[in-house]
Amino acid sequence: MNTVSKPIIPSPAPRSSRPEILAEEIIERLTYRIGKDAKVAKPHDWLTATILVVRDRIIDKWMESTRKVYETGAKRVYYMSLEFLIGRLMRDAVSNLNLMEEVRDALASLGVDINVIAGLEPDAALGNGGLGRLAACFMESMATVDVPAYGYGIRYVHGLFRQQMADGWQVELPENWLAHGNPWEFERRESAYEIGFGGSIEVIGGHDEQPRYVWKPAERVIAAAFDTPVVGWRGKRVNTLRLWSAQPIDPILLDAFNAGDHIGALRESNRAESLTRVLYPADATPAGQELRLRQEYFFSSASLQDILRRHLQQYDDFTSLPDKVAIQLNDTHPAVSVAELTRLLCDVHGLDFDTAWDITRRTFSYTNHTLLPEALESWPVPLFERLLPRHMQIIYAINAKILIEARKTRNFSDAEIRSISLIDESGERRVRMGNLAFVGSHSINGVSALHTDLMKVTVFADLHKLYPDRINNKTNGITPRRWLQQCNPGLTSLVREAIGDEFLDDAERLRALDKFSTDPSFQQKFAAVKRANKVALSNLVASRMGVKLDPSAMFDIQIKRIHEYKRQLLNIVEAVALYDQIRSHPELDWVPRVKLFAGKAAPSYYNAKLIIKLINDVARTINNDPSVRGLLKVVFVPNYNVSLAEVMVPAADLSEQISTAGMEASGTGNMKFGLNGALTIGTLDGANVEMRDNVGEDNIVIFGLQADEVAKIRSEGHNPRAIIEGSRELAQALAAISSGVFSPDDRNRYTGLIDGIYSHDWFMVAGDFDAYAAAQREVDQIWTNQSSWYEKTINNTARMGWFSSDRTIRQYADEIWRAG
Repeated sequence: MNTVSKPIIPSPAPRSSRPEILAEEIIERLTYRIGKDAKVAKPHDWLTATILVVRDRIIDKWMESTRKVYETGAKRVYYMSLEFLIGRLMRDAVSNLNLMEEVRDALASLGVDINVIAGLEPDAALGNGGLGRLAACFMESMATVDVPAYGYGIRYVHGLFRQQMADGWQVELPENWLAHGNPWEFERRESAYEIGFGGSIEVIGGHDEQPRYVWKPAERVIAAAFDTPVVGWRGKRVNTLRLWSAQPIDPILLDAFNAGDHIGALRESNRAESLTRVLYPADATPAGQELRLRQEYFFSSASLQDILRRHLQQYDDFTSLPDKVAIQLNDTHPAVSVAELTRLLCDVHGLDFDTAWDITRRTFSYTNHTLLPEALESWPVPLFERLLPRHMQIIYAINAKILIEARKTRNFSDAEIRSISLIDESGERRVRMGNLAFVGSHSINGVSALHTDLMKVTVFADLHKLYPDRINNKTNGITPRRWLQQCNPGLTSLVREAIGDEFLDDAERLRALDKFSTDPSFQQKFAAVKRANKVALSNLVASRMGVKLDPSAMFDIQIKRIHEYKRQLLNIVEAVALYDQIRSHPELDWVPRVKLFAGKAAPSYYNAKLIIKLINDVARTINNDPSVRGLLKVVFVPNYNVSLAEVMVPAADLSEQISTAGMEASGTGNMKFGLNGALTIGTLDGANVEMRDNVGEDNIVIFGLQADEVAKIRSEGHNPRAIIEGSRELAQALAAISSGVFSPDDRNRYTGLIDGIYSHDWFMVAGDFDAYAAAQREVDQIWTNQSSWYEKTINNTARMGWFSSDRTIRQYADEIWRAG
């Protein structure tokens, strides 16, 4: 019998990293991939050619990593997130491959500056804030600590939005990061799946046999896969970020086009492509709500179909799925996956409901990121049932199983039953996605110790009572590669000079820097690095905004999503109070201070956008008042993204982490600032608590109400008016804002905003103002003793190693995923 043997595919020869070889390859890519002669090549051509050379070296390791998983049968982790805020990739990849100097020298030999072309790479518009940046850090750390993983998300064409300012107001414009293609990604035409919406359910069988349910969607789209390699530190492993793009089954209705309906002929194409155009479409309208739910189901279904296909390539059935697959839900956005996996196992692969539910629950784990009720998504039952009719049936079946269990085994009361139900019946019936994620997962984790404790007594109190072993804590972390080595090379070099290179592989070795915190020579070098970073930020602000900053002033920075609980309003109100004091008391020795803000407000969040306008109005007044004598400046830097953060974080002297206690799940900006030698002023909220424990009480400035005090005040009654009337500085600052001092063109612009502080002060702006102002004056006192200041900030850098995302991922892998 003739047999055909499989061809032996030789492994590629190791690629040289010598600069002269890299230079030759860059010219080759420039010529044959881009079609440009080096004599006429533009900076963006050099960027693409360089990326292609680096990418080839990643591909070798990528394929090796993939083969190894198939050969060993290792468990894979699948990280499902609606956001991946990965930023620019070239510098990250080159650094993680340990090729930075070689690539720099290769480009220099060709007359190209790596810093110039790296700055041309667009930020991938795949996220908004901390949720997406955390997912990006986790992907890099999973590759670094050798956990086989896929990230699953959406390939947004325009992302959230590009922020511009028009007379101080936020204006949203589309991001065009894909306008010229993405050299990092690979389309996988073989990995395309049909995704259905609407339609009806057909029941087959019954009576003597188990009925089978067949969903017949009324509408279908194609989910097409695009893969981006994610390389870990020192290139140990390369994992995959797979993003889904929506495509129509019929791109054009030719009958309609030929009949003259040229616009209508494209309606199916437009409807499909709208799924992946924009991150977080405004949900103030029913159409916006429907688009969000469609997005979440689209990427969840595509990802799960892909996971099951890959599993069946290696294994005979799904009984081993929980042993070979761990799926992490990053917040509630992919929670519909719980119903979808159950549906796929039952309806497509023929498992009975109880078996499918058991496999589902043992496969999923869920990370909760918020205690805010509005962020724990829920969907109107009529919308959900119309769009996903079979899933609605499955959710009711799951709900019946859970509620009967709670009543029979735990004797839950009616109130407790209402609390844990997957259906909220307090008003319009709504599907609770947070509850669905909880009951469908074997592990539910918070992202800081405080947040995890609060989960158990607030939003998930009764579910915790039913399943007391499921909630656990995994405090967030950041990758030190991007957030120290790449964004702050000056500080990295200084640390290497002081303690050697061990911290590059283990961030907790930074602790050896402690002994240098009181060394005058090291303090001087540390201060010089900080000043250089402040000069870089000053140059950026001058070029973008025409505002001149003094690098010798204290750079006081708050950069994060604009939200009332994050309290940018508290910060700017205190700036107004400080402005009044500086003008009233010119004889005092004021510390020069620059207050810098950056962040985006959700398009439909009016108060957040109004706070941006207030910051800009206050900035215009203060920055143009000669009586301030340059002692205070306020700047709002538009279009906050990862690349801007990489400039602002290393330049910060003071990090503002001032959320209302009990409302910030963790925060990771606090960790980035601390690692880069900033002093933190903050409440005991989120990971600030663990930061205080790690850096020491003397090296952080804590103020304000604690979470239990905020809860008590809210429950017993809050009288902010009395607090305001008892605080002269606060009363005068609020009066100035409310009366139109900073908005002479519209004196009533901020009346409603300030009235909210007087009437309810839900976010404790008045409640915490005096403590915050006093803490700021404490910061001033520390600043005046520069030796003490740098001792504290060096201690911050030295003691932030525990907040590496490598540590976090090892905890996930050991305690939740059982992988790696």
